[in-house]
Amino acid sequence: MAGSAGTERQLALPIGRAGYWLSGSLALVAAIAASGTALVPGVLRGTAVMNGSARGTALVVLLIAVPALAVAMSFAARGSARAQVVWLGTVGYILYNSVLFLFMTPFNNLFLVYVAMMSLAIWSAAIVIRGVGVESFRERFSPKLPVRAIAIYLLAVVALNFLAWMRGVVPGVLSSSSPSFLDGTGMPTSALYVQDLAFWLPLIAVSAVWLWRRQAWGYVIAGAMLVTYEIEAIGVAVDQWMGHAADPESTVAWAAAVPMFAAIALLGLIPLALYFHNLDRARARERS
Repeated sequence: MAGSAGTERQLALPIGRAGYWLSGSLALVAAIAASGTALVPGVLRGTAVMNGSARGTALVVLLIAVPALAVAMSFAARGSARAQVVWLGTVGYILYNSVLFLFMTPFNNLFLVYVAMMSLAIWSAAIVIRGVGVESFRERFSPKLPVRAIAIYLLAVVALNFLAWMRGVVPGVLSSSSPSFLDGTGMPTSALYVQDLAFWLPLIAVSAVWLWRRQAWGYVIAGAMLVTYEIEAIGVAVDQWMGHAADPESTVAWAAAVPMFAAIALLGLIPLALYFHNLDRARARERS
């Protein structure tokens, strides 16, 4: 029993006080940023459709991401590996959308709050990854985890997003005029395309390959990305709904996207459930 308990403590590495302070501050700042964006009249200075979309995203940050982060931190303090993954995934979601608040909304009174949100999310992600104990994390999974099925799902997410973005980008770079995907946005370019193509989609693809090969980093990053993009699917459904409601004539947000992304969110629950079902299963058997 003593040896088993010692192994359990070794595998359940603590995040550390710095992680809790950083992510706690992130939760507070993100709540302030989201509340101001969604609820304070006159803060947003963009087009009607973009303002509506930003408010939708802010509501998801406020009502889903921040509470999920707080709950995950609480359970992670008790040694939950699942909570550590949710913690990292929600930080990833907040980081993703802090970039959009900064670069897809015109400069406004919340600029410094958005900057703090982005900075705290970056440092929180670094501290949480360091505390998870990547090399030992793989040992917490059942060998029955369907790594290839989850990896295929993640690669499909990458491929479909890449093709969707290229559909707008390729005609744009071959034209001398402003691309159609910017019409009605008031933006000179798309920060959404930039961060997806430069960072997030490559990260998901690499994590899927690592998971397929059962490499330690794949278990951590792939799990976090499942959480991030589950919340993001909900967020897109909400921001499309609110953007369309703000300007029904705009082609930037469309009502048909709402049920589509709701379905994507439901589909994403399957690999997420498989991942969490097989996490800590081996440890549970040892304790019994």
